[in-house]
Amino acid sequence: MMGRKQERLQEYGQERYQAAGLLLSFYGDDFTGSTDVMEALALNGVRTVLFLEPPAPEALAAEFPDVRAFGVAGVSRAMSPAEMQRELEPIFERLRAIPTPLVHYKICSTFDSSPEVGSIGRAIELASAVCPAQRCVPLLVGVPELRRYTVFGNHFAGVGAQTYRLDLHPTMSRHPVTPMDEADLRVHLSRQTDKTIGLMDILDLAGDGARVRSRLAERLAERPDILLYDVLDEERLKRAGELIWEAAGQGDNRVVFGSSGVEYALVAHWREVGLAAPDTGMLQPRGAVDRLLVVSGSCSPTTESQIRYAIAAGFAPVPIQAEKLVDPATADQERRRLTEQANALLREGRSPLLYTALGAEDLAIGATREKLAGTGHAASDTGKLIGEQLGRLTREVVADNRLQRFLVAGGDTSGFVMRELGIYALECLMPIAPGGPLCRGYAKDDRFNGVELALKGGQVGKADYFVRVLEGK
Repeated sequence: MMGRKQERLQEYGQERYQAAGLLLSFYGDDFTGSTDVMEALALNGVRTVLFLEPPAPEALAAEFPDVRAFGVAGVSRAMSPAEMQRELEPIFERLRAIPTPLVHYKICSTFDSSPEVGSIGRAIELASAVCPAQRCVPLLVGVPELRRYTVFGNHFAGVGAQTYRLDLHPTMSRHPVTPMDEADLRVHLSRQTDKTIGLMDILDLAGDGARVRSRLAERLAERPDILLYDVLDEERLKRAGELIWEAAGQGDNRVVFGSSGVEYALVAHWREVGLAAPDTGMLQPRGAVDRLLVVSGSCSPTTESQIRYAIAAGFAPVPIQAEKLVDPATADQERRRLTEQANALLREGRSPLLYTALGAEDLAIGATREKLAGTGHAASDTGKLIGEQLGRLTREVVADNRLQRFLVAGGDTSGFVMRELGIYALECLMPIAPGGPLCRGYAKDDRFNGVELALKGGQVGKADYFVRVLEGK
């Protein structure tokens, strides 16, 4: 007699996907956010590989035949709408050509975006143009694992022992590029797109399956272009994952937008129906290393505490004069100075810690803004100008010292570093902190192939994060 799990798989039309192996593809709008997705999947037994460019189907099958999910790490969060269109249209087309049930556009769990930079609304418009048959795009941002919650459309994030509404968040309300002055995600998103936005709130998600599906049908009958899902706890998260997965099995509902909460929601449901096992899909790291290069382009208070903790633990501080990196007249000279200083410290057996700012109140941020304005650049150019230079620096230092492991803090910075090193794919080695695992890099250049690296967003990790990466634990 057919078991209940098999009945449910047939009911949702997913047996063909289980046989094919691939469950999900995704694009991350910054690099650390992409590794967050990879970790969420790998920890739940879904082997996942993260690429810098969409892989050719034959190459994916030949080199990684056992993967269940794959992703593409991007940098669209730092782009203007015009730049996003040039970046995303060909990527969406290539992802659409690989038969996975769902294609996830991964955004930050603090909804980093504005009409001018990293517009989530523009990304939804571009995805909808590539997949015109999809009537409504699901949007899920909450991640209880990371202390991110959406309640009646308003978004909250935890810092330390406190949980803040996003427009009162000590970092996001004062973000130098995409400050959040509105906690209602529907209002914030409506500034970026003319598409209509509905809400599946926490009350809609409560109750038995029949009631929840009835409420979903009512919400969809209102014909929203985008449907935001509230997330307060693990139970509602799993229910949202079930609804999104069911819709994907009903034809053209392949695209979903959201944070890594999408993956946490899906794997909770996949485990229930037998599509994922609770074992680990991670490789094994080397253990401790004797030296660690740290490059930080983050200005968050979380990263500030990590920098201060690491310096107290013996890391060697190397302040970066970011205002010189954003000025074409001085950028190369500043990069060479930093490279020479890092190399000298590594030769002494020390771990250099290079950083652009010590938190959001660092005076260096204001100096960098003034230099940007003086050289005719917009604020949106900050990530690219600094990231490219720090990427070249990291490539030179890792190659010069044959380093086995390094760490990059800051989502935009991480993406540019990977491109400079020619690392085309990553796979998880071990968890360090939620959203910031230790990974293995795949590269055609032997100097970087097999290197271990940790990429963390500004809000990721406890104070000892840098030390834990050094010690591999």
